[in-house]
Amino acid sequence: MHVCYGEFESIARQNPVSLSLLPISKEEEGEAAEAGGAGDYIYEPSVEGLLAELLPRFIKVQVYRALLDTSCSEHAARMAAMDNASRACDDLTESLTLLFNKTRQAAITGDLMDIVGGAEALKG
Repeated sequence: MHVCYGEFESIARQNPVSLSLLPISKEEEGEAAEAGGAGDYIYEPSVEGLLAELLPRFIKVQVYRALLDTSCSEHAARMAAMDNASRACDDLTESLTLLFNKTRQAAITGDLMDIVGGAEALKG
């Protein structure tokens, strides 16, 4: 069984991940021997009892982790998109304000030219 999700690394980066839940890979014997054990342990309660209790919890935690990472990645992507949209809106507002001011100034200059032209006509 595999779980595929978007792992949150940073706001600008979310990595796709495929995590294998089942079957769980067993540690290699060499790693267990280096850890100070011969590999034979006595478990109380039995190994089957421990696995019956811990395996469902392990799977739930891994699925929950995948859900949290995916949710965090989605929120980060939404936040970045809203930031980009806000910046684009600010840029558009500035350019439209500049265009409006230039148009208004041109209209005022045109009106002043008409007034000055009319005054010169009355003088002459």
